[in-house]
Amino acid sequence: MCGEQDPESPSDIVGRQLVEAVESLVALWFSAVEEVRPRLPPRQIRALRAVRGRPSLNVTALAEHLRIGLPAASRLCDRLEAAGLLRRCPQPDDRREVRLEITAQGRRFLTDVTERLSLRLSTAFDGVPPPQRARLEQVLRAFHEGGPSTDPEPGADAGAEG
Repeated sequence: MCGEQDPESPSDIVGRQLVEAVESLVALWFSAVEEVRPRLPPRQIRALRAVRGRPSLNVTALAEHLRIGLPAASRLCDRLEAAGLLRRCPQPDDRREVRLEITAQGRRFLTDVTERLSLRLSTAFDGVPPPQRARLEQVLRAFHEGGPSTDPEPGADAGAEG
């Protein structure tokens, strides 16, 4: 009949609540990155973070990390390089080997994003009682350190640019 719904199971309720919480976190992230200049798509920000975290990264390794095709990764690096956030550095012992390096401007960009997001998260969590907040921080840290990959399935958007 119209208007009748099956009752939600406890796991459905928890799943829906988790989705809503994640959507709120994503909205905070987007609001933080919208204020930073230059405005970059999320994949480019992820690329900068990857290069900052792994100084030995080359375009091939970046493509694998982001799970995108090599041509898309190369174009992504072109854009970041044109914006002054990234540079390609040929290696003196093998000029065919080109490492990626984040620039000082790129580091400032990521610092700005992080500071804005930290402020938003602090404000959002101000109303959470300290024991729950500590537990939330533990869960988020555990998810980050050992949780599943946050990347899409391999090949899901291998040809997409970002």
